[in-house]
Amino acid sequence: MRLRALLETDALGLELLGGERELDRTVRGVMTTDLRDPSRYLSGGELVLTGLAWRRDAADSEPFVRILVREGVAALAAGEAELGDVPDDLVVACARHRLPLFAVHESVAFATITEHVVRQVSGERAGDLAAVVDRHRRMMTSGPAGGGPDVVLDLLGSDLDLRAWVLSPTGRLIAGPGAGAPALPAEACGRLAAEHLAATRAGRHAPHRVLLDGSTYSLFPVRSAQTARDVGDVRETVLSDWLLAVEADAGDWADERLDLLHGVTQLIAVERDRRDAARTVRRRLAEEVLELVQTGAAPAEIAARLRVTAPVLLPGLGAAPHWQVVVARVDWDGEEAESGPVTQALLEEILAAPLSAGPEHSDRIAVAHTGEEAIALVPLAAVSTEHEGSEAGILADALLDSVRDPLTAGLDDDGRLTLGVSATVHSAEGLRGALEEARHARRVAAARPGRVCAAGHQELASHVLLLPFVPDDVRRAFTARLLEPLRDYDRRHRAELIPTLEAFLDCDGSWTRCAARLHLHVNTLRYRVGRIEQLTGRDLSRLEDKLDFFLALRMS
Repeated sequence: MRLRALLETDALGLELLGGERELDRTVRGVMTTDLRDPSRYLSGGELVLTGLAWRRDAADSEPFVRILVREGVAALAAGEAELGDVPDDLVVACARHRLPLFAVHESVAFATITEHVVRQVSGERAGDLAAVVDRHRRMMTSGPAGGGPDVVLDLLGSDLDLRAWVLSPTGRLIAGPGAGAPALPAEACGRLAAEHLAATRAGRHAPHRVLLDGSTYSLFPVRSAQTARDVGDVRETVLSDWLLAVEADAGDWADERLDLLHGVTQLIAVERDRRDAARTVRRRLAEEVLELVQTGAAPAEIAARLRVTAPVLLPGLGAAPHWQVVVARVDWDGEEAESGPVTQALLEEILAAPLSAGPEHSDRIAVAHTGEEAIALVPLAAVSTEHEGSEAGILADALLDSVRDPLTAGLDDDGRLTLGVSATVHSAEGLRGALEEARHARRVAAARPGRVCAAGHQELASHVLLLPFVPDDVRRAFTARLLEPLRDYDRRHRAELIPTLEAFLDCDGSWTRCAARLHLHVNTLRYRVGRIEQLTGRDLSRLEDKLDFFLALRMS
């Protein structure tokens, strides 16, 4: 039953003190308590009745309301028999957390309200309980393990006459209704994903209802077993969770049907976890190859590893593939936490679309993450000579076109995604250069405005292209002249001048951003930069000297 129905029942005499916009919430039960922390007795959806005996002073209202909201309570009803009018501090706390609040007149017994709610809820559940149990049984026996999400969606169509689609956070169609059902256009998929991400970032409760091209869709999150736990920060999962889009208005659904759809999302989550587990092998292969590349392993050793990797990523390819490297990074304003895992999942999703037209195309992608960045090793069929260096492989300009709107919604106002794409290389010898190229392209993208930016190898200067191929003796001599005085000073004084220099250049010479990243006072940062200039005889306000330091750090 709905909260609105309770308010409209004259016999209960409830007075609404706040939460007019939340009256369409569903009440699934009722619980009377005067405990300061009743969370152990709550399961979500309850109307909580309280005589306010838990309240000793105004400071008690905020934590009590916060507990109720965390446990998913539908509304709070406070009795006036003990304290008279409901205290203002409780009204304010409920308004702050968008928890509907009712006043119960002293002439109305809590038992009367409890009996009414139980009678209404029990009556609604009785009519369809057997059918719900049967549907759950059928879905559990013929769900993802026996055919993937499509089987579950077919059951929704045949049993409940509901058309539904499983979408990725970028709007990629993962599964849909069976044959004969009209397809959901790619543009509509992207718009639904964007609406879902925006609603999730805004903290709205699912299902999210969206009106699109004259039809109403209800959007349910599909969270894997790992992300279903309380992660504390929605930004850790919002860019990786799937969603279930149902062409129906869930606002007037009975509790049983809502419970059923939540059960469906759990079944689909099993398939999501299975696919993630299948990616483990590809991720490990990517990590092994990239570790060899970054540690300067011999090309023959890298080539041997690639010969193992290629058949896994492109079975039946035959000839040795060509490769591209894609580097991505997600940054959150004011955050220094490692963002590699969420970037890894997101990069796998972004790269899925350009490689194939079917849902199995993501099986070609090997993505590793190191700290704050994710690195993708993308195999491509052999590129013809006439296309080499031009339109071959993945193009940065087109990579984000179809996913920009959903990702912008998911990043909201405090996140950025930047991405760089290397040129196609034909052998192990070229991977080191491709990795450097992709990283520098990402830095070019980071210098642009916007929440979602990409850059390709075509936008890099010639010295960046040549950098990985500078002879080792030249690299060592160049870096020693600039960096050895700083390293020696760091060894003797533990001054961290090298990390400071790296951060200063990475922040494009911004004193405030660099100081915030290093958790230093700006004056301390200025002292360190001054010491760097004194030891090296260089001036970090000059572009030429910045470039020399930049190249030295990249070649070290």
